[in-house]
Amino acid sequence: MNALILLLLSGLLGGASLPAAAPATSPVRQPAILVFHKTAGFRHKSIPDGLRALLKLGQENRFRVDTTADNTRFTLAQLRAYRAVVFLNTTADVLNPDQQAAFEQYIRAGHGFVGVHAASDTEFDWPWYGGLVGAYFVNHPKVQPATVRVIDQRHPATAHLPAAWLRTDEWYNFRSLAPDLTVLATIDETTYSGGTNGAAHPFAWYHRYDGGRAFYTAGGHTPESYQEPAFLQHLLGGIRYAMGK
Repeated sequence: MNALILLLLSGLLGGASLPAAAPATSPVRQPAILVFHKTAGFRHKSIPDGLRALLKLGQENRFRVDTTADNTRFTLAQLRAYRAVVFLNTTADVLNPDQQAAFEQYIRAGHGFVGVHAASDTEFDWPWYGGLVGAYFVNHPKVQPATVRVIDQRHPATAHLPAAWLRTDEWYNFRSLAPDLTVLATIDETTYSGGTNGAAHPFAWYHRYDGGRAFYTAGGHTPESYQEPAFLQHLLGGIRYAMGK
């Protein structure tokens, strides 16, 4: 009897088909940005605050954030891993001629750039970069409150902002403003002292440039900026634009 039962069980199991193993799947690669914070002049004490804030924005919005002050990362092979590069309070000459050429190729390939505050106080002898940022820094008065006038709320960097945005920062004056900028917000010079750009004093803008996308905000001097929800959302919107999202 035992032999018969074993024979029947063997037949049943032999004819059964086990479920197929699920095919292995590769993890989905997150889009990534590179945050560059090298300085060859003044170094903002808010840079660590900005790095922490950008890392948190990446975690919350599902993109990877790599940070570096190492300009040897500026080769075309390494830059291709990123949708956009953020210059966070960089100053003076931070890239050599070969690195500059690689960054130009990167932008021409359709990638993005975000300049934060002192990014306009960078690479004064590289005209292509000045065109990418959209302007160069001239000077600034003391840190003080002022009113930012939002003039275009269709962009993700400004869609959440009120028409009159009161905040405290270091308000840059600019020269060599590019003619093709779409200005998103201006600084109302009647609300603070020391402005020299007049009624259309730009605060944030974007444009297409040499095949790529560029966004710039003059905000971000103070450590407190990087705990300010409205400013962080402003930064996030600029990053999303530069990433092509």
